[in-house]
Amino acid sequence: MESKVTMFRALFLACLTFVKGSPASVTVDALSKATDVSWLSYDFKTILTWGPKPVNNTYTVEFFRVGEKRQRNPHCIRSTETECDLTNEFKEDLKGVYIAEVLSEPLPGMTTDHVELPFTRSKPFCPYNDTLIGRPDFKLMMNEDKNIMLIIQDPVTALVKDGKPQNIREIFEKNLKYKISFNKAGSTGKKEKIVNENKVKFSTLDENQSYCFSVAAYIPSRKGDKRVGKWSLPKCSPQEHKTLFQEYGLMVIGGAALIILVLVISLIVLIVLFCKHSKRSAAKEITVV
Repeated sequence: MESKVTMFRALFLACLTFVKGSPASVTVDALSKATDVSWLSYDFKTILTWGPKPVNNTYTVEFFRVGEKRQRNPHCIRSTETECDLTNEFKEDLKGVYIAEVLSEPLPGMTTDHVELPFTRSKPFCPYNDTLIGRPDFKLMMNEDKNIMLIIQDPVTALVKDGKPQNIREIFEKNLKYKISFNKAGSTGKKEKIVNENKVKFSTLDENQSYCFSVAAYIPSRKGDKRVGKWSLPKCSPQEHKTLFQEYGLMVIGGAALIILVLVISLIVLIVLFCKHSKRSAAKEITVV
């Protein structure tokens, strides 16, 4: 719809130019300057966003690494969109620090008298340090020793190398760790553990107790909250149901059975004695009569 409106405007201006014999012009004050220029980056899928929607102008995005020349994405030149995908522009140097500028330009067929177009500059952005790492998936297993095992799967990124999507382990390598949060099922007291590998064994947990786990990527070289990625959804280990003998042991069950047997025998003896006493009392009453 926006492209149709832009086309109609261009046709109108072309007609106006033909009638008047001079190109139509727009002052720079009439061009909407970009606002709220910000980076949205998730697993290295990086998009520059801004506002407002253009009315009588288009937007062009220029970006550059600090200290180097400016570049343009061909899909973000004189565009009526308010976002620009720069994922592939940064893949060659993920540790580079980039700055983008959103320029306001007149619509096709229109000109401006100002030499410098209005623009808005973004904050510096480094894909390696700033992209948000998505939540990992993991499996819960029980080994032969009845220890809980976690097998963590590295999240896949938006970057492609040799025709194959890269995961975060391939990018961060030894700098990638995982933070594991765990607690007994039904308890609010949580513990955390940082590990280097994707396979983790928990050998000091209480036996036959259900535990719940959550996992997040952890990049220690980053600063502040950006060190930890999104937390996975929690998963809980099954709780083993013990048999009566496993729960209380043979000695306890035997002792309880012995007590019950003594009580039953005592009850039987009392009943027998009570019956004999009743018969004797009845016999005496008959004799008296």
